[in-house]
Amino acid sequence: MKFSNKSLSQTITQLCLAKAVDHIVISPGSRNAALITGFVGDDNFKKFSIVDERCAAFFALGIAQQLKQPVVLVCTSGSALLNYFPAIAEAFYSDIPLIVISADRPAHLIEIGDGQTIQQENVYGNHVLYSANCIEGEEHQTHNETEINIAINTAIELNGPVHINAPFSEPLYRTVETLTVHPQNVPARTIDKKSILSAEILKPLANQWNNAHRKIILAGVVPPESIEQHLLDELAKDDSVIVLTETTSNLHHPDFFPAIDQLIAPLTEAEFKDLQPDILLTFGGMIISKKIKAFLRNYSPTVHWHIDDKKAYDTYFNLKEHIKIDINSFLKEFLPLTNKLKGDYNPQWLDIKNKRLEKHEQYVNRIPYSDFSVFAQIFKQLPQNIQLQLSNSATIRYAQLFNFDASVHIFCNRGTSGIDGSTTTAIGAAYASKLQTIFITGDLSFFYDSNALWNNYIPQNFKIIVVNNGGGGIFRILPEAKFSDKFEEFFETKHNMTAKQLCEQFGFEYHTANNTISVKEQLTSFFNISEGPKLLEIFTPSMVNDEVLLDYFKFIK
Repeated sequence: MKFSNKSLSQTITQLCLAKAVDHIVISPGSRNAALITGFVGDDNFKKFSIVDERCAAFFALGIAQQLKQPVVLVCTSGSALLNYFPAIAEAFYSDIPLIVISADRPAHLIEIGDGQTIQQENVYGNHVLYSANCIEGEEHQTHNETEINIAINTAIELNGPVHINAPFSEPLYRTVETLTVHPQNVPARTIDKKSILSAEILKPLANQWNNAHRKIILAGVVPPESIEQHLLDELAKDDSVIVLTETTSNLHHPDFFPAIDQLIAPLTEAEFKDLQPDILLTFGGMIISKKIKAFLRNYSPTVHWHIDDKKAYDTYFNLKEHIKIDINSFLKEFLPLTNKLKGDYNPQWLDIKNKRLEKHEQYVNRIPYSDFSVFAQIFKQLPQNIQLQLSNSATIRYAQLFNFDASVHIFCNRGTSGIDGSTTTAIGAAYASKLQTIFITGDLSFFYDSNALWNNYIPQNFKIIVVNNGGGGIFRILPEAKFSDKFEEFFETKHNMTAKQLCEQFGFEYHTANNTISVKEQLTSFFNISEGPKLLEIFTPSMVNDEVLLDYFKFIK
């Protein structure tokens, strides 16, 4: 076995090994040669080579999303690590552990006019949980060991991105047969996320709960199968409780409300007041629905509690309690102290929900060929027991209007809600998952991230559906946007591109559809087991999509 002769490289790689951090995504370079040598020379690491740093970071994000373990990113100096930034921000807001290790020049070569050199220390600012700034030289071994231990442990303990900046002077490629340093591993702490809440905290909360006749529970992003079903079943038995979920909540019960916009978009002012809760209890990650945010800001609950062992956002400008515990533990301790109240709050809104569903089915069966009809058909024909990755913008918002089988595990980059990196994240997640992975995306998101397909680790059971309406169709839906000057050029950004040439270049089996009949026919066989990755491009008319969607909310009322 060969090691880099750089003590800093040895320290980093050996501490990663000691902490069982073994998935390493490497982008090529020269300044990071010592790091590449260290990781590649040890068979205990699972190595991936991704040239484009932005794609490398989102690929690592997808792996970490599925494994729930830190994944390492290794890059050279200069602008390379800036290309990681979109994925770092997503990881920060989605609580996904990434360890960025950037090679750098030594301090005396910074800001003197050398090429491929920027100010790398603390470059990610407030978007990482920790920045470790190492110093080259064996005389700094203690400092480096401390910094690297803290950084890796922080990623493990707090589930988020960290940055280790490692300067190396030339020569960069020399190796040794045996380790010259043996860094001390300070183990990550085992944080008890299930600590028992004191009676002083629980009793006042339970008293408020038992005296409130209108309670809304709103779930954001929740990993699949992470909340015990019997706890969810208990919540559904209370007439004074409404449980609102989103596509990314991965929670299922016949008496929950999974299509929030479908429920509340048509409401009158009087109906909004009837729905206004006394208590709002939230958990999970970011909320997609703008309509529920507007409702809860305009018709504020008396109190808002958020359950999370890490952080709480005052999304509705009325946060009163941040209860620092995981949601399973909270419900196990809290529910036995609560009373199930009889009333018409939940039954009334369940009746409205069921009427909305009837109107939804009627509308879907009568609309012309459009984005809406295509998404309805896709979701209807989705197989069970899959991982479903969704891109942002229109795709995730259409998904919000439909219910999904409980066996479908759903993910979307909702930390920052950007369209960049959705495809690459889905590929990383597909690599790390045992389930067949289906990725649904719009055309702009897909073409924006087209370098995602430049990847040697795409599993054969990976499938992409691109809904191509020739531009950023969501901007036609936004109020007043399509009446702006130069709308088609600078907002909608119309184009005539297709995915065909990309599929030919990167070895994807390519299929296409452009009307209701061909969409149904293509989907019938598209989900079958295949010998390689597949892509189905569905072309839709850009001019009717906005009216079809806007008329939907009028119709279901």
